Amino acid sequence: MARSRTNTLEYNPALCNRCGMCGVVCPHGVFVPGDDAARLVDRDACMECGACSLNCEAGAIKVESDVGCASAMIMAALTRRGAPAPCCG
Repeated sequence: MARSRTNTLEYNPALCNRCGMCGVVCPHGVFVPGDDAARLVDRDACMECGACSLNCEAGAIKVESDVGCASAMIMAALTRRGAPAPCCG
């Protein structure tokens, strides 16, 4: 299982059942469909909203939701890059 240094996202493609929901619900395009499993294409774009893990019926994705959204908003304000796209409710 791959783990990121920038967020809590963990993905185990061996558990993926190719339902495609992770790609549908992710507001930042972290996952896309793949031949054998969803492909993790932009791990650093994950803002830890939790949509992917909540919708992964196979349990292939785990993330500590709500952690990254607040962090991304604070970093955007500190670096004056503007607010990231909304991801939290």
